[in-house]
Amino acid sequence: MGKGQGSSPVERVSDDGGYDELSREVDRYIDEVWDDVVSDIAEMVSHPSVADASAATPEDPYGPDAHAALRCALGIAARLGLDAHDCDGHIGYADLPGESDEYVATIAHCDVVPAGEGWTADPFSMRRREGYLIGRGVMDDKGPLVLSLYAAHFFAQRRARGAEPLPYTLRAIVGSAEEVGCSDVLYYLERFPEPLFLFTPDANFPVGVGEKGHLTAAFVSAPLGEGRVVSFDAGHATNAIPGLAKAAVRADASRLPHADGIDVAAGPEGLALLTAHGRGGHASMPQGTVNAIGMIVSYLRDNGLLSSREAPFFDLLALVFASTDGSTLGIGERDELFGAPTCIGGTIHMVDGRLEQTVDTRYTTALTGQVITGRLEGLAARYGATLRPMGFADPYVTSPDSEPVRALLDVYDAVTGRRGEPLTMGGGTYARLFAHAVSFGPNDVDDARIAPDWVGPEHGPDEGISEASLRRALKIYILAIARLMGLSYR
Repeated sequence: MGKGQGSSPVERVSDDGGYDELSREVDRYIDEVWDDVVSDIAEMVSHPSVADASAATPEDPYGPDAHAALRCALGIAARLGLDAHDCDGHIGYADLPGESDEYVATIAHCDVVPAGEGWTADPFSMRRREGYLIGRGVMDDKGPLVLSLYAAHFFAQRRARGAEPLPYTLRAIVGSAEEVGCSDVLYYLERFPEPLFLFTPDANFPVGVGEKGHLTAAFVSAPLGEGRVVSFDAGHATNAIPGLAKAAVRADASRLPHADGIDVAAGPEGLALLTAHGRGGHASMPQGTVNAIGMIVSYLRDNGLLSSREAPFFDLLALVFASTDGSTLGIGERDELFGAPTCIGGTIHMVDGRLEQTVDTRYTTALTGQVITGRLEGLAARYGATLRPMGFADPYVTSPDSEPVRALLDVYDAVTGRRGEPLTMGGGTYARLFAHAVSFGPNDVDDARIAPDWVGPEHGPDEGISEASLRRALKIYILAIARLMGLSYR
């Protein structure tokens, strides 16, 4: 197909960053709907929608909680005048039909990582405090999901008032399994054609055109027998840095030394109970975090609390936590596009007498998943352990000079008054699974820096984002869709 019939269905944002008629219309719209936007985000947050393979059924392929959130999102979409469809619980979409069946899309996800420890209130009851929204998913990705539906609603309202249809169909896709491998999108792409272009509001502004590779694996110890470490548990998701870790050790608690951030208490049957308090966060952004697993590993090694059978595996764990760029594991190669990789330990548990430590690696174009797997297998063998690969995806990059990317940057520049440049990142999004796609907000460079210390990061406790950021993102999304509808994709 050629260019959409006629020019863009809406006026273009003025080049000097001022507001034209469309910009003022969008401002009025956001003022009118904002309380409803916040209410719908709260409703989405109320669903503890962790994708759970153990609870899967043919009707609920990612568990009933994830499907309930998907139904909620599609219900919001239908209420907003979109044609909503549930694709067997795997994924959903909501359309505003255009002059062509070919479509421009957004995609966001309604599943979340587990709440984890350290919250100051119920993570699934959204709080509104001093201009911020707090709750699991307000940033990643339920808040942005709701924004994508209201962005489509803006155009549905215009159409209902008699405006010409958009040149292309506008589709808002709703995923259910982004945090657990994106099999929902694989299901979708087996059944539907690719969009002409797609953006996912699940990252940072200005626009993300590349993502590091992503590998997950687990170091598994040899059988530990009757060692001194009875239990060691931390983390609820492989792609999150745990802020809390607990271990039970055969030791006299009264003789163990004090350590910053670690509580020591006497347990039953002569055990010492250790609790480490770190600072959690997203696996791709370890700066400023303190991994609670690493705190306990150091404490056990420093205080001679390991048997000779346990010590080699904990020496391996010490390498995991000695860096956050993979350098101590021999996988720290940098490149010019992405800079440094990241590598963190996400979860640890005792399973059938063996400790299993997961690692989450975001790697550069200097390596491949196969090379990393081989190096980690060799490292594990040197310490009497094994590696259990859990999957990988090599880096992806889309052209920063493409017309859709330049259009998104133009809108960002006009709304913010800044000059944005395409960026790459360590986080993984749905964008890497589509032929023509990017990540696009809602976070901005200044958001985290100016947030109060009681606002937590995505994947961390007290996850939060400012309403001002979300309002700005909604405006950018509406204006960006308008621009994308005026482009030729053939």
